[in-house]
Amino acid sequence: MADFFGNIGQIKFEGKGSTNPLAFKYYNPDAMIMGKPMREQLKFALSWWHTMGGAGADMFGVGTADRTWGGSDPMSISKAKVNAAFELMEKLSIDYYAWHDRDIAPEMPTLAESNEKLDEIVDILAEAQKKTGKKLLWGTAKCFDHPRYMHGAGTSPSADVYCYAVAQIKKAVESTVKLGGNGYVFWGGREGYETLLNTNMALELDNMARLMHMIVDYARSIGYKGDFYIEPKPKEPTKHQYDFDTATVIAFLRKYGLDKDFKMNIEANHATLAQHTFQHELRVARDNGVFGSIDANQGDMLLGWDTDQFPTNIYDATLCMYEVIKAGGFTNGGLNFDSKPRRGSFTPEDIFYSYIAGMDTFALGLINAEKIVADGRLDKFVEERYASWNTGIGADIISGKAKIEDIEKYALAKGEVMDSLTSGRQEYLEAILNNIMFA
Repeated sequence: MADFFGNIGQIKFEGKGSTNPLAFKYYNPDAMIMGKPMREQLKFALSWWHTMGGAGADMFGVGTADRTWGGSDPMSISKAKVNAAFELMEKLSIDYYAWHDRDIAPEMPTLAESNEKLDEIVDILAEAQKKTGKKLLWGTAKCFDHPRYMHGAGTSPSADVYCYAVAQIKKAVESTVKLGGNGYVFWGGREGYETLLNTNMALELDNMARLMHMIVDYARSIGYKGDFYIEPKPKEPTKHQYDFDTATVIAFLRKYGLDKDFKMNIEANHATLAQHTFQHELRVARDNGVFGSIDANQGDMLLGWDTDQFPTNIYDATLCMYEVIKAGGFTNGGLNFDSKPRRGSFTPEDIFYSYIAGMDTFALGLINAEKIVADGRLDKFVEERYASWNTGIGADIISGKAKIEDIEKYALAKGEVMDSLTSGRQEYLEAILNNIMFA
């Protein structure tokens, strides 16, 4: 196996006092947090697309980094990526990875040829997993970048394109199962519209649901027992994506009877684009029993597009991990770094610096979240704020005992209710959060 990062050794935990840029300050994989090693609480995953293939290109310029890994043709590059990725994971103590089918194997002139190349790389990945103990977090099909998908895949106006997408997704599911993945993601890259003037929205959504039912039924028939995920995103590349946000996706799943099979893969930057906080999207998922996995990144509040930056915002990471803890932790999901170094960060070392920054951020977020739960003041405040629903008329309403006439009678007898209100004390709670995080 080639040594792609020979000048970089194993990244070790040295503690927050370390000034070594190639060391973890907060991520200690085997440190116990709330009864489990930190690596199990966080379940970090390498993103194949950005890390192994993202060369720094954007809408205004070509790539700035070499991501051919010494390969000279599509298949030799794909094979080299496997060796480089597993070296990265080993040196960074990352236990999982995630891919799109066309990230790990090239697109060929025909679907049959593409499937053949995919099978070849999947066999290589299976062997690498066996040797290293690394695991597949989730797989997915890249049904958005090829010109055939210009009008969508599962929502295409062309039945032929739809059939091609179904066949491609079927193969991606088979590959996921072969590699032991317990997650499969549907990201609707171009499942949306630019204008309703040329769109039959009802038919497109019906067809997307038909596709999902077919894939779920087939996957279960070949022994897949993991989770299916939908990754909400409001816009980009289309003006309006059908998976706008978590609440929109939940409505779709319930309408089409898919809610028992699907959970959410929440991305921080997508929450930003939907004008929500990261915590909001996680809370909606948790409250509705569909929390699954996380694409860990962050956006830039001054930019209106999906920048996919490595996460360094401690507040976001802390409140994220608070929601994860409250959801009972990850089961089949984890923290996949759907993040890329900035275009100007083009050296091999920058990959390590980026992952170290992101992993330390979420490790510190987990440490802070544990402190918040142990401290209890925030949870207690919320509990006391809603105490009126535990007794009296509040309890009767929740139990169904109080009818509308009973409620009206209570309100008439009570009169003005301003004296029952208490302060929300937002500033006080934010100060508590700061105290817990930085004391």
